[in-house]
Amino acid sequence: MKQTTLLNKTTLSGLMLAVAVLATGCHKADNTNTGMGPAQSAGKAVDDSAANAAANAREAGADAKAAAHEAAANTAAAADRAGDKAAAAADRAGDNMREAGAEMKQESKEAAANVKEGASKATAATGRAVERAGEKIQDAAK
Repeated sequence: MKQTTLLNKTTLSGLMLAVAVLATGCHKADNTNTGMGPAQSAGKAVDDSAANAAANAREAGADAKAAAHEAAANTAAAADRAGDKAAAAADRAGDNMREAGAEMKQESKEAAANVKEGASKATAATGRAVERAGEKIQDAAK
């Protein structure tokens, strides 16, 4: 947005005065302007121009304010949507981790059962081998 400087204000005021003088001219007032001379007419034209400029500035300010409010609302809505998406992603990640943990627990139980079964078989095989060795020792002692 362009900043208004003192030079710009002076130029604008001078321009409005020049337009007012040109519009009214430097002649005696017509009968339509009751009691107003050229200077008064020029002053009225300047006042009217300033009032129109102020009205336009107020309207532009209101438009800018409305645009800022709309932008703020859009930003808040976008932040809400982003937050919802992040929460949903976190929920999905949590669900996936719980599911993976349950699978790991089940696989650990199965592996432990396999180890127990293997140890039982190894113990039985060792027992049979010890029993055969014992029989051979007894047979050799006879």
